[in-house]
Amino acid sequence: MLIIGIAGGSGSGKSTVVKQIIKRLPKDSVSVISQDSYYKDNVLLTPEERAKKNFDHPSSIEFSLLNKHIDLLKEGQIVGMPIYSYLTCSRSKETIPILPKDVIIVEGILILTNPKMRERLDVKVFVDADPDDRLIRIIKRDIEERGRSFKQVLDHYEKFVKPMHLQFIEPTKRYADIIVPQGGANHVAIDILTSRIKMNLNK
Repeated sequence: MLIIGIAGGSGSGKSTVVKQIIKRLPKDSVSVISQDSYYKDNVLLTPEERAKKNFDHPSSIEFSLLNKHIDLLKEGQIVGMPIYSYLTCSRSKETIPILPKDVIIVEGILILTNPKMRERLDVKVFVDADPDDRLIRIIKRDIEERGRSFKQVLDHYEKFVKPMHLQFIEPTKRYADIIVPQGGANHVAIDILTSRIKMNLNK
């Protein structure tokens, strides 16, 4: 089993890179774990408190559970990935079954900030993108998927996303084995990464 971590700033194109990798690998050979599913349950927060929630700080992720799930997958066990709602800041009672497969991709902005997580990753990838491009994607995503107004998105970006990116996420680039500039648009880098994965699978 090959464990791949794909990190990068919010809106950098990580999900696109993941999709491109899956498309190039044998069918049903990849399971994907999203860091966003492991945000700590904050169901008791008021709407006002939810608006102030910092999703970009490493402490917002339950890394102990995420690391445990990776260990269980390596042992050949099925795990139940949480279902997290940004609208309620809570986890559902249901989970998504993740099967142990040849390749496990762990994707999220903060995964390279956790030392124990880094120890579990065979290949560490950082998806890089221009800050302006990331901001445009964040605006579209937060308005369409998270129910925020344009002003709320900009306020949240200025207060949380940008400073947390500079403090925690950007520095983790130094841990990456591979850096993918231009996100999902960089087909050359994705081809090289996919070839590396195939080589490992064929060993």
